[in-house]
Amino acid sequence: MHSDLTRIALTLTCAFAAVGAEESDHWAFQPVTRPSVPAVSGAAWPSGALDHFVLAKLRENGMQPARRAGRRTLIRRVTLDLTGLPPTPGEVDAFVAADSPGAYRRLVERVLASPRFGERWGRHWLDVARYADTKGYLAGNQARLFTHSYTYRDYVIDAFNADLPYDRFIIEQVAADKLELGDDKQPLAAMGFLTLGRRFLNNPHDIIDDRIDVVTRGMMGLTVSCARCHDHKYDPIPIADYYSLYGVFASSHEPGDKPFISDAIDPIERVAFDEERKRREDKLNNYKREQYARVREQVKEQTGDYVWAAHRAAKLPAGKVDELARKAKLDPELTRRWMRHLAKRSESGDPVFAAWFALTKLDAEPFGEQAKAVLGGEPLANAHPAVRAALAEAGSLEAAAKSLGQLLYKAKSGQPKLREAVHSDDSPAKLSDGDVNRVMDVEGRQGIRSRKRKFDELEGEHPGAPNRAMVLLDNASPHNPRIFRRGNPGMKGDAVPRRFIAALSHGERKPFVEGSGRLEMAEAIADPGNPLTARVMVNRVWQRLFGSGLVITPSDFGVRAEPPSHPKMLDFLAADFVDNGWSVKALIRGIVISSTYQ
Repeated sequence: MHSDLTRIALTLTCAFAAVGAEESDHWAFQPVTRPSVPAVSGAAWPSGALDHFVLAKLRENGMQPARRAGRRTLIRRVTLDLTGLPPTPGEVDAFVAADSPGAYRRLVERVLASPRFGERWGRHWLDVARYADTKGYLAGNQARLFTHSYTYRDYVIDAFNADLPYDRFIIEQVAADKLELGDDKQPLAAMGFLTLGRRFLNNPHDIIDDRIDVVTRGMMGLTVSCARCHDHKYDPIPIADYYSLYGVFASSHEPGDKPFISDAIDPIERVAFDEERKRREDKLNNYKREQYARVREQVKEQTGDYVWAAHRAAKLPAGKVDELARKAKLDPELTRRWMRHLAKRSESGDPVFAAWFALTKLDAEPFGEQAKAVLGGEPLANAHPAVRAALAEAGSLEAAAKSLGQLLYKAKSGQPKLREAVHSDDSPAKLSDGDVNRVMDVEGRQGIRSRKRKFDELEGEHPGAPNRAMVLLDNASPHNPRIFRRGNPGMKGDAVPRRFIAALSHGERKPFVEGSGRLEMAEAIADPGNPLTARVMVNRVWQRLFGSGLVITPSDFGVRAEPPSHPKMLDFLAADFVDNGWSVKALIRGIVISSTYQ
């Protein structure tokens, strides 16, 4: 038996060692080096280096290039690919009639300069960024819309139209708040890349996981989120690296008051906006006050129901308390709170609850006669007389709980001991705003949400509304995280420093020390020495122009991905991309003027 287990353990150890070796040798983790352009003799077809790579591959497989597309096809192809719109009939006729050798290049420059270019290629990036105007599943009274999502959309469009260097584009989306921006605050809108994800019922661990995923898959083609619960099964990403990045985002927060990036142009519209905003805000706040007061009063009125539920729940296994509370249409958390409260009162001999505790020890039948006898006895001489009188008329323990609840709820200011049991700050019936949001009925939540939605819609639609950026900011005290074993926040393991992924780091890894570390992380992603960043973006551009990437899984360059169809050409384009200042327009231009594209 033991020898069999030993053989299995050795087999697994060898297997994992082999996988580790494969991971370290994987092509995507090797540095990008500019390969030499293949020499292709006796060929007039290539118009640039890219075509030499393609033609060499074709000849290797006994194939020849396809014929160049006709001029009508060509103008439709490049205009649709670069702007998302077909050319006008006049544009087609003019291009077909043009006989100068530079006509096609001029066409390419014209569509690259079109404002529609940024809209088309910005939309491609918004897909990577999982852009949305809404939040997905919500908790509490959250508004459904991302009111200022449009500022990120507009930023992306403007960035592609202005040919913002891709490395700067990366850094601004992850850490624009850490840059010296001067008077121009528009780049802050870039951080919608991080903040426009789903809200997962406000689960902070899932929100952070989503941010790790969009950064690592979107920008580097790495499935780092697969290491949330254990070391990545295929790629060289240990669970410690996941939580190093987790700490970066856990040390950041979304401010409630989002920063302005530009004000309304028309001062008259701004005044109109401010007035309407005040009106809707007052309407929302008045309704919230009414609903919060109603819920708080309702819970106090339910004191007897909670006392009865707490008594019954005390006899059940802990896992059954929620079920009992829900069947009684009560809040499970408040039920547990009453259980703890009554247990303390029982130990202290509280005169308000002494009579109740005495009744809980009686047999069910005949309850009424036993209750009168016990409540009139000497041992309860210190019990509050009003409580003794109210409970003496109860025909059952449940009825006694209801009578006690009504007595405490209706107690006047002249009965301070009774009144404090329900109305004091340490009463289980004292609700925080969070308690109210949890306990509130559907009608109340929907009423608040509808008014909040109208308030938010004003921010997003009124011509006088100022534009705001959906930023992340560093916490005042960033901290290093602990590993969650099996991904469970309740099973904390070793602490890990905030730092970059080991497989992509040069030399000794240093912990992030500047605030949360988001800027250092962004710079590591945008580093020309990062073997993935340029390759992944080049591949995304190729995919959009040809329908399939050189790597067919654009967001996964890991061990399980198919290798690139043209690895040397991918590296040549990636090296060229970086050498050309990370210019996306230069990358696209080089591809669409090639004979391969035409």
